Amino acid sequence: MSRPAVVKALWGAAVLVLVAGCSSGGTEDRPGTAPPTSASASAGSPASPSGSATAPADGRAAVTGTLTEGLKSPWGLAELPGGDLLVSSRDERTITKVDGRTGAKTSLGEVPGVVPGGEGGLMGLAVRDGWVYAYLTAESDNRIVRMRYGGAEGDRLGVPQPVLTGIPKGVVHNGGRIAFGPDRMLYAGTGETGRTGLAQDRESLGGKILRMTPEGRPAPGNPFPGSVVYSYGHRNVQGIAWDDEGRLWAAEFGQNTWDELNLVEPGKNYGWPEAEGRAGKAGFVDPVAQWPTSEASPSGIAYARGAIWMAGLRGERLWRVPLAGAERSGDPQAFLSEEYGRLRTVLAGGGGRLWLVTSETDGRGTPGPGDDRILRLEVS
Repeated sequence: MSRPAVVKALWGAAVLVLVAGCSSGGTEDRPGTAPPTSASASAGSPASPSGSATAPADGRAAVTGTLTEGLKSPWGLAELPGGDLLVSSRDERTITKVDGRTGAKTSLGEVPGVVPGGEGGLMGLAVRDGWVYAYLTAESDNRIVRMRYGGAEGDRLGVPQPVLTGIPKGVVHNGGRIAFGPDRMLYAGTGETGRTGLAQDRESLGGKILRMTPEGRPAPGNPFPGSVVYSYGHRNVQGIAWDDEGRLWAAEFGQNTWDELNLVEPGKNYGWPEAEGRAGKAGFVDPVAQWPTSEASPSGIAYARGAIWMAGLRGERLWRVPLAGAERSGDPQAFLSEEYGRLRTVLAGGGGRLWLVTSETDGRGTPGPGDDRILRLEVS
């Protein structure tokens, strides 16, 4: 399927009916999707990076332009003070600075020690106090490093310093998302690398959400003394975000049946591999929302305007999940269905703005002219 060469201002919404279903395979991040069960409609004229759009009505998302394009295997995205962005290339091992107004790109160079392969490489990014943090696949493990970066014109990344090492690596299920929470602690979503038993092993860093100080030590108040493990029983977490009440949400790849959105609490067990989706089993936490794997394969998530916004890889759509307390306040809605292909990362930019990163050039998509790109959205 070809991708648009010029970004259109898009409106679309559909209600997901949560019905039992099964995808055709057990690997979440693979080409091809089932026939869509949601629709999108479009209206308006083509938008440009400097274009604007009428603010969307409640529960809507509108693409207002393309910030930049021509990215190769983009994965992680982080915002610098002042509004510029950093984007990582999973396979090329590079970090690129993108001007938040013009979209102009400046290469900051390769990150030493990255060993791409399968679903591993240079993945999540986070920024804090003059440091750029990166989650990456190395020769023997997945790890988190940090590099000094001033952000001024001509600055380059410093030498990577290890923050946390020893996260299991595999051809698949390497996790990779990192973010600083409202408590100023660093969180990371990891995968079980296809070795399902790691998810239930609290001594392993695989199949977990981790919480640590910026230096990589176990954070104060963690549920397991002396450990960075915050929650366990996860298959492959690639999306983490906090709502305006400071609660942690995480998106997780299922195997053959259900992808999940979970409300994450310290020390809780989210069931994998004993449970997938809403199993109702004692001792395991059920997800707040679930999707057939062909409609999601969720990667990055963000919180904006009272809802979680979730990027889908196989689903090739952006999901909105309205929240009320610890529950959904309504059915999830789908936007941009099969309009821009695989969607990897979504980042809240404030004021109802989202940045959305496509993922057509990682070897599993169908690249078109301009792929991959960062889209600018306004949401309500």
